[in-house]
Formats: sequence, C-alpha cells, structure tokens
Amino acid sequence: MSNFLSIATVTEAFRQVLNEAATSSGVSGASATAVRPTSGTNNGQPGNPPVAGVNIYLYQVTPNGTFRNVDAPTRRNDGTLLTPTRSAYDLHYLLSFYGSDVNLEPQRIMGNVIRVLHSVPVLTHKRVESVKMSFPFLATSNLETEVDTVKLSMLPLNLEELSKIWSVFFQTTYSLSVAFQASVVFIDGTEISSPALPVNSRNVYVRPFEQPQIDQILSQKSPTDDALLNQPIVVGDRIVLTGKQLEGEVTYVRLGTTDIVPLNISDSQVSFILDMPPFAAQSLRAGVQGLQVIHRLMMGTPETEHVGVESNVAAFVLRPLVLASAVSISNHVVDSVTLCTDDVTLNFTPRVGVKQKVVLLLNEFNPPSSGPARAYRFDVSFTPPSPSDTSVASIVARVEDVAAGDYLVRVQIDGAESPLDPGTDPVNAPFFVNPKVTIL
Repeated sequence: MSNFLSIATVTEAFRQVLNEAATSSGVSGASATAVRPTSGTNNGQPGNPPVAGVNIYLYQVTPNGTFRNVDAPTRRNDGTLLTPTRSAYDLHYLLSFYGSDVNLEPQRIMGNVIRVLHSVPVLTHKRVESVKMSFPFLATSNLETEVDTVKLSMLPLNLEELSKIWSVFFQTTYSLSVAFQASVVFIDGTEISSPALPVNSRNVYVRPFEQPQIDQILSQKSPTDDALLNQPIVVGDRIVLTGKQLEGEVTYVRLGTTDIVPLNISDSQVSFILDMPPFAAQSLRAGVQGLQVIHRLMMGTPETEHVGVESNVAAFVLRPLVLASAVSISNHVVDSVTLCTDDVTLNFTPRVGVKQKVVLLLNEFNPPSSGPARAYRFDVSFTPPSPSDTSVASIVARVEDVAAGDYLVRVQIDGAESPLDPGTDPVNAPFFVNPKVTIL
C-alpha cells in the first residue's frame, strides 16, 4: 500500500542518494538539490541549483504500461466498489550537473552519480524511512510498505529529445544533463470497498460448441399429413424446421421477440404450432418473418437457464387469413351491368399493423362464359380507433363501381397474400371456393 505522498517521497529519497554521490565525488562543496533548473533567481521562488553539484527535477509522470490495468475491474455491474482503486506510474527525472567547467566538475560529479546509481539502482525501504523522519509533511507516507522497491534506470535520450526537455525552461542556460526513470510508483485510493462473501462452491462446465443451423422452414396443416409440406404458412399451422444440431439442452424457437417452446425436438427437426397465444400484445404480423433456434444452458446451483448459442436467422412469409362481408351503399346500371358501391368489412388473422400496406383483391367467382372473369384491385387506407393503437383486427374498405355478384377475396399485407381455399372437385367445380363476398 502506498498513498498520494509516494511521488514526493520518491523525489526526496532520490535526492538523498544523489547528495551522497555528489559529496563523495571529490568536488569541494558539492551537494544535491531538487528545484527547477534556472539561471540566476529561481523565478522568484526560493531555492536555486547548487554552485557545484547535481539538481534533480521531476519533469514528467506517465502511467506504467505493465500495471496500468492492475486494478480492473474496480466496480461491479451495479456500480458498487469491488476493490479499492490502485494506479501505477513512472516518474521521469532530469539530473542537471553544475560546477566549474574549467575543472570539469559537472562531469566528475556526473560520473560518480552514474556509478552509484548503477551499483544500487533502487530506493531501499530503509532509504524511504529516513525520508519520512527528515520531513514532517512526509511522515504519513507509507511507500516503505510496498513489496517491490522503486527501480532507477537511465533513459537513453537523444539530442532532439533532450533539447525539447530543456526548451520548456524559459531563458535557462543548458547544463550537462541526463534523464532517469523511477519505476514503478503506486498510488492507492482511499475508497472503502464492500467485501463480498467467499465462494461456497464452484461449478465448472465444459461443452463442445455446436451451433444449430436451420436449412428449411416447412408447413404442415396436420401432424400426419406429410404431403402438405411446403404449403403457404398461416396462423394455426404446424411449422417444421429442418437442419443440423437443432436439439440443445434447452431449446426454444425465437419468432420476432417471442420464444416458443417446441412440440417435438430432434437433432435434425424441430416443430411447433404457430398460434396467437404465445405472442404478447398480439405482436405477430403478416409479412416476412425471421426465426431462430435458441439453445439455453442449464448452469448454477440450483440450475437456471443461461445464454447459450443461436442458429442462423431463417426467413419465411406469414400469409394473412381474411374473412369478408359486404354492406351495400349504392348501385347504378351501366350498359345493362349493375355497378355497386359497398363497404367490405375485412377481419384479419393476425392483426394488421397501422404502418402496413393493405391491398384488397376481388376476382369474380362465377364468370360468364361469354367473357373473362372480372377482377378488381383496391388500395385500402385505414385509421386505428385510438391513436395509441398499433394494430387493428378489422378494416372497412370502400369498393366502388364493382359489378354485382360473388367474388373471391384476397388481401395483400406488405406483399404477403392471403391464400384461397381449394374446392373438393377442381374438375367439375371452381378450383377456389373461399373466402367469398357478395357485392349487391
């Protein structure tokens, strides 16, 4: 543990090491200071570099790359403190040497300083304790409690880097200098963490990675009628998914935002009933739908479902089902043909979203033998009963100038067309029989 006084403690301990090296260099009166390198007065501040000796100045502090994330993570998902914060730094010092150039005093002092720092390149715990006794304002420093000592190493600065450092000292004459790094210096936070209970038991799970894959989406009108696979998909159908590795420990089919529990599950086939009750707030809509097979993993004590793997997203078109009835509004005769205006009520399964495009298609059920069957297309616009409604179950569509008679009804919702029911005798009767509406 080391508190915020660690940086100042390292600087003073380093200065004491340099002071001993300077006094043993053989230069009379040599000493070590820790002030800003200046010429003349120290910018109005007390303290000047020595006439003969070495000056130490902390010019940069950088995060230590090795221990930069040693305390991560410090907080839990809910924001509470997991462990107290702890940051690590490298301190960069400029060592400037002073004295008589004629007597080579700066160089003599530098030589002895380099020798001493190479012989003992650490700040020992005993040295740190002596610093605390020398300065009352450092008495609460606890740097000596750190297991690792602070290491000192020379920085190989080239001429350009050294000139940039000296350029920050305005109107200061250059002195013979070297740069040293003190590493690593820790600063611990003062936060108090909430201790968690110890782990009582551990569960280790090893499972092979088997991602499910959907190859095909098929429709069965009944569980025993295999011949009706690949039919249009509507609400109420039994949906069959074929593929690989579909069976998991816990298997769901995700349609939109709803997870459905399948009826039958095997490694190559999954089936479920496409029905309305599983879907909250009637969110199922006609149109293109995407579904996935979801595998959940049972883990923990007691075992609960956890996120597992998901299959590819497979798409299919959900066809709407529609029932229609008409109310006559008016009619008139043109060329012996009664043309009608009716309100056709369309009841949908599933519901229609307010932003979906609806098109009504009418085809004459029993066309005359003398001419082609009549066909009509109407774009249907509607307004929901309440502004808060996002879907409707029925729409009233106004159709105009439609010849009186019976018509097969189809709707297209976002391009998904409702199917027609085939007749039982396609040879002697119309092939499609329902749904129909009578226009009068």
